[in-house]
Amino acid sequence: MSSVPATGAPLEFLNLAEVEAAAAELLSAPVLDYYRGGANDEVTLRENRLAFERLSLRPRVLRDVAERSLATTVLGGEVSSPILIAPTALQRMAHPDGELATSRAAERAGTIMTVSTLATTSAEECRSSARSRMWFQLYVHQDRGYTRELVQRVDAAGYDALVLTVDTPVLGRRERDIRNRFTLPPGVVIPNLIPEGQETLPRLGSGSGLAAHASHVIDPALGWRDVRWLADATRLPVILKGIVRGDDAAQAVDEGAAAVIVSNHGGRQLDTTIPTITALPEVVEAVAGRVEVYLDGGVRRGTDVLKALALGARAVLLGRPILWGLAVGGEAGVLRVLELLCEELDLAMALCGSRSIAEIGKDLIAGK
Repeated sequence: MSSVPATGAPLEFLNLAEVEAAAAELLSAPVLDYYRGGANDEVTLRENRLAFERLSLRPRVLRDVAERSLATTVLGGEVSSPILIAPTALQRMAHPDGELATSRAAERAGTIMTVSTLATTSAEECRSSARSRMWFQLYVHQDRGYTRELVQRVDAAGYDALVLTVDTPVLGRRERDIRNRFTLPPGVVIPNLIPEGQETLPRLGSGSGLAAHASHVIDPALGWRDVRWLADATRLPVILKGIVRGDDAAQAVDEGAAAVIVSNHGGRQLDTTIPTITALPEVVEAVAGRVEVYLDGGVRRGTDVLKALALGARAVLLGRPILWGLAVGGEAGVLRVLELLCEELDLAMALCGSRSIAEIGKDLIAGK
């Protein structure tokens, strides 16, 4: 796989932290804050990372790991690794190609991209940019007719699943965006959320333009009945994103969810929410194998991926690091981020005595 961006400069990064540092040098302060920031004091944002670091591994030895494979299946389809791409908004703020670069990188890496409702490229253009499987993340609009039309567009475009975000009845308080009076840069649009003819978010004298717009668009009345409505309204499997409790996970299955994503929105919604890796075992136990469980939030190392798999996740989704790779190298930057994490996961598996994803079990986690 190539690791050279369009500029011809090599992407010589040792880890995802170095990719983030390089992106921070390129992005404007408001854009960097929008991507990087969390809610309130950003406790959850930090804890998502620290909770992984507090987990210790118990490696097996003498297991003959000369041959290894990262390949697995997600919702019945093969992927090259259990590392998927989470929905991240406004990607053309990071690179002119935005979501199109990310989708092409996902195809080259053999993984699944999740396109955000807040994408800066239409659902149809994103879907047509790559042949690999692709999911679409959905916010339910206060205008349910608009939501129904969007779901129909996504279905007709050939997406493979709907990812319903359930932890955002209202937008969290993101103080960086409030301080920056965040709005979209000139020329950047959100074609899946803002109706045609309305070019951008409001520019306010104070506060976040995104938060102001979201308060008039996202439906705070979203309830369990809507999960069933959505599952019945589309042929696509519906995945619920934003679950951190076992009882919610069990009800999600009862209401027709095909899978759940353990997520706290990257620490951007309710601050001091439980870290996702801490919440994962309870959710896995509650669904009892009836559906697959995925995780996002805080994944920065291959050992993080291994720990999530050991605790019952089928796959993880990578968010902010994709944006950092996009900023520094477009398609090649995103691909390099995925390569780095796969290389680290492969090494962690070898050193833990696991030749395949199926051989990663709870016994690898100390105290479990």
